[in-house]
Amino acid sequence: MIVIGLFIFGLSEFLFGIGQEIEVLFVSRILGGISAAFIMPAVTAFIADITTTETRPKALGYMSAAISTGFIIGPGIGGFLAEFGTRVPFFFAGGLGALAAVLSLILLKEPERNEETNKGAEEEGKSGFRRLLEPKYLFAFILIFIASFGLAAFESFFSLFVDHKFSFKPSDIAIVIMGGAILGAVSQVLLFDRLTRIWGEIRLIRYSLLLSGLLVFLMTVVHSYFAILLVTFIVFIGFDLFRPAITTYLSNIAGNEQGFVGGMNSMFTSLANISGPIIGGMLFDIDINYPYYFAAIVTAAGTGLTFAWKKPAEKPSKVMKAI
Repeated sequence: MIVIGLFIFGLSEFLFGIGQEIEVLFVSRILGGISAAFIMPAVTAFIADITTTETRPKALGYMSAAISTGFIIGPGIGGFLAEFGTRVPFFFAGGLGALAAVLSLILLKEPERNEETNKGAEEEGKSGFRRLLEPKYLFAFILIFIASFGLAAFESFFSLFVDHKFSFKPSDIAIVIMGGAILGAVSQVLLFDRLTRIWGEIRLIRYSLLLSGLLVFLMTVVHSYFAILLVTFIVFIGFDLFRPAITTYLSNIAGNEQGFVGGMNSMFTSLANISGPIIGGMLFDIDINYPYYFAAIVTAAGTGLTFAWKKPAEKPSKVMKAI
């Protein structure tokens, strides 16, 4: 699935690069969405299959850091390549996708499913919708939507917000966003595994949401340049610690349903990435602070939800095995 998804991604980028009609561009983006549906759940499941419960948080933290790093350097490289032609970045991305597919085909081996994972099939036969409503999954999926919604609302209107309110120049905006993203990626590598061992996934998710919601609200009241830098840098840490924490939690309870939880993780993230900018845009037209107020309220509701969320009890067979 990883290899197929990467080839589809490469094709979608090439199509966008050569596209002359709007219909071709829509087809390209549809293929891009399909490729993401192939790649991300499969990558998460792959990592779950080749790690143990102890090593999984660190591995998923590295995965999130790799994603964040890609989001940091990708726009910079794309901007440089665009100097040679506006279509060049898409051809370059398509080539990278095809290269990654070939390397995955050569270097990656289908992992052996460990015994613990294979025993997780007790709930076989349940439809995807019924599994979705199970409390052990439902709380996590709701929180994924809430956190992704808050991040989408924050990021989508950040440039407009600081331009309207503080007259930031493009260079200022780039410094703030790249600095925050770099700090978030570093925190995933250096802090995530340690904090997971100290607090556990649910408490780390709670504190990350609390920190993110508070800082999103503070964006509406700070005034100095350095205060904006500080708030923005730290808010990325909150969101960037949340994502591997929720992924680790889902991976640890999913058993042999790694593909299911990976797919649902991507789906709820995508739904939030769609609805966040739409609702935020309508609120921005009323008042430039309203998208951040709304994102802070939604994130606070998610923080409250974590207090009603309990991790499923470990199965007796697993407890005996650990003993």
